[in-house]
Amino acid sequence: MLEPEIESLPWAEQLALDDASYRRQLAYLFERSAFYRTKLAAAGVTTPDAAGGLANIARLPLTEKPELKDTCTPENPIGAHLCAAPAEIVRIYSTSGTTGNPSYIPLTADDLADWVTGSARSYAASGISPGQRIVSTYNAGPFVAGAALASFDLIGLCHIPLGTGNTERLMQAIEALRPEAAVLTPSYAAHLVEWSAERNLDLRSSSVERVLVAGEPGGGERAFRETLEQGWGARVTEAMGIGDIGISLWGECEEQAGMHLGARGFVHAELIDPETGTSLEMEDGASGELVLTHLRHRAAPLLRFRTRDHVVVRTSSCPCGRTGPRVRCVGRTDDMLIVRGVNVFPTAVREIVGAFAPRVSGHIRVRPAAAGVKQEPPLPVAVELAQGGEPDSELADAIRERLRAVLVVSTRVELVPWGSLARSEYKGRLVERGQ
Repeated sequence: MLEPEIESLPWAEQLALDDASYRRQLAYLFERSAFYRTKLAAAGVTTPDAAGGLANIARLPLTEKPELKDTCTPENPIGAHLCAAPAEIVRIYSTSGTTGNPSYIPLTADDLADWVTGSARSYAASGISPGQRIVSTYNAGPFVAGAALASFDLIGLCHIPLGTGNTERLMQAIEALRPEAAVLTPSYAAHLVEWSAERNLDLRSSSVERVLVAGEPGGGERAFRETLEQGWGARVTEAMGIGDIGISLWGECEEQAGMHLGARGFVHAELIDPETGTSLEMEDGASGELVLTHLRHRAAPLLRFRTRDHVVVRTSSCPCGRTGPRVRCVGRTDDMLIVRGVNVFPTAVREIVGAFAPRVSGHIRVRPAAAGVKQEPPLPVAVELAQGGEPDSELADAIRERLRAVLVVSTRVELVPWGSLARSEYKGRLVERGQ
């Protein structure tokens, strides 16, 4: 552990500390956040005392990202949730802005330090240790993933930053500099397995012993993880963050049984029903949408922020000694499709299809026939065959029946040739809508 005295603290003690931090954070919001003063007053909460402690947090309204965007103005492009003075801000990240103008995420020096510390705890959980070398494929550009790079320094690693989009340079660095670990997205890790095989390169014989994946769901899927581990000859663990809240908030240990909250003390986690917003107990086996609250943030703190990440919770004790609930991300609720009342996550489709390897490559595309979330059956799914594989109606039928049995959804499975579904050097796309 990076900080054993913190990461192994009994969870009840952690919650008591978090309650005190939360009450101070609420006072700060009422003092400095025009957004939350207005929002909470509309909900009948006009003072920090009226809001109560963490035990009462579910009574407060949830925060949606569009709400924040709606308060942005030319004079204040960050939004009305900005609390810090310009002189207090040391970093401003931005989102990709794929659905409009980018969102800006400011940080004070203390905010940035908390981000890096939480990320370092999360990545250290994977088993990497001081003195080892790690090669990274995240760009330190405008996006929050760049802040994660500083966590490798805090752990004490020798960091080899390569960035995105140069596979040959990456493989040359792995061969020449012999890092023990590599950090990349699950999609890129899978792409490198195929890229190496096509060139008769033995990725399994490289120096990499640990592959740390983050940036999108997938690293926790059993079949997908097995494909990566077999292709790399390395242990695969995953990490997860959310740009508006923090980088690499969660990280998986060597037990590979869910991600621990590396940002404990900085962030409070809740679970809600994504359709009703009703609070759910963080109990073993529970699933729902992850909601996060800053506990000691200063620049633009968020209260009960909807992450749109759908997770499964594990609360059993972990042999690694870290305490508190663990999560595994099933998928994004905004990627979810509803087929005759059944919720379907594309990542769940990929996990089921991946179990048919080696007859399939593991790449899929869900191709909804209609716009929007609700779809009529059968749901079209393209499944890529393994290299050299031939279309086989029995295989398509078997995949369709497995999807029906596990997900309770009717699909139309189309087997497509090897290489026909595009690969990615960053994040992959599982849903493909017609133009």
